[in-house]
Amino acid sequence: MTASGTFAYGVEFAHLMDLDAIGGIVVKGISMKPIKGNPPPRIWETSSGMLNAIGWQNIGAVDFVTAKLPALRKYRTNIVVNIVGFELDDYLEVARFLNDCPGIAALELNISCPNVKKGGFHFNKDPRDAHTVTAKTKKVCTRLPLWVKLSPNVTDISEFARACEEAGADALSVINTLVGMAIDVEKRRPRLNYVTGGLSGPAIKPIALRMVWQACRAVKIPVIGVGGIATTEDALEFLIAGARAVQVGTANFYNPAASQQIALGLADYCRRRKIGDINEITGSLRT
Repeated sequence: MTASGTFAYGVEFAHLMDLDAIGGIVVKGISMKPIKGNPPPRIWETSSGMLNAIGWQNIGAVDFVTAKLPALRKYRTNIVVNIVGFELDDYLEVARFLNDCPGIAALELNISCPNVKKGGFHFNKDPRDAHTVTAKTKKVCTRLPLWVKLSPNVTDISEFARACEEAGADALSVINTLVGMAIDVEKRRPRLNYVTGGLSGPAIKPIALRMVWQACRAVKIPVIGVGGIATTEDALEFLIAGARAVQVGTANFYNPAASQQIALGLADYCRRRKIGDINEITGSLRT
């Protein structure tokens, strides 16, 4: 799949790759009402990665459903909507609205974005808060599976994984970005207007891989690996560690067809090794 926040609303990439060649598109975070996002500069390239402080800029749920979803429904690929909110009621409102919209395969509860001053990230400070927002959102999400996207900026990812599983989450996306920053030494000012931002890309892959492995050992629900995946080998590492699926994020910025290439690479890997079902390698790590 493509990771939220890196693939716009999906349709913008239709001329760059075959959207039907991948398992799913996770669209950028959607709130009930439109959000302008943070003022620029809000993206900065770092060593083997990228810092971003976009701040949930999006067109809002109503415009997404009327202007973007009809075009997405023409494709066979699964459409997953990442949902965001500043308060618990914000999550419930957008989840309730999208739950009734045909053409959506699942909702991804974003409680781990570090680039907003309230909401989101707050729910990853304590497993009990993560449990509360997951449980209450699951109650209004009666038709669609609910995935929860977890933050790496915690002491023990396993605690949060178990809390969300207990609260009714159907799957976990592990991980979101790490908090980082960059400084312009000539101006002695932050590179980002927000000062800090979310670090993503190859630089965070070892951390993401470790946290996916930990989460898979802690819960029985599916774990989706996210973080620094840019090649077929990267994706295979996450699957072997236990992930049931993967999302490609930062790689989309410099290689828009990365997710399609990885999907084809996984198929080729299985053919060359006479593996009939890729699930055979899931969780096959030998320790």
